[in-house]
Amino acid sequence: MNRRFTFAIVEKQASKKYLSKADALVKLQRYCAYQDRCHQEVRTKLLELGIYGHTLEEIMADLIQENFLNEERFARSFARGKFRMKQWGRNRIIRELKMRNISDYCIRKALEEIEEAEYLKTLAEVLERRAAHISETNDFARKSKLAQYAMSRGFEAELVWQALKNDD
Repeated sequence: MNRRFTFAIVEKQASKKYLSKADALVKLQRYCAYQDRCHQEVRTKLLELGIYGHTLEEIMADLIQENFLNEERFARSFARGKFRMKQWGRNRIIRELKMRNISDYCIRKALEEIEEAEYLKTLAEVLERRAAHISETNDFARKSKLAQYAMSRGFEAELVWQALKNDD
């Protein structure tokens, strides 16, 4: 192992200072106030700060009790933001929320944030924008590429094919 690399590891470990429960709580309150967080993100942040075990669970409980940490609120804002800003479909949003260990109840509530008319309009816009970049002359191959793209963005296959059929 390289000497400089070893020194950097030792230096990083030595620079970590002990955080009291109160200091960690204040730090995490700011972290959660900045933007909605899920339990997994907060737990990871606490572990990075060197907070473990009973203290970690107490801080999590305090954050939930003081409403700094709310998974339903996180799921709703996550779904709203990813749909409006990144134009993700429901399947992609569900997959990402499940990766963050969000409950099925919160996922259902999050999907209520997406209005059906706006969802179909967004799907049409995504397909239209992508169609401009596809130079395929064969109609079937062109539609297949469009459908594949929309499904990779998380839109449901049935809705994608229905939108492509209505586009004719």
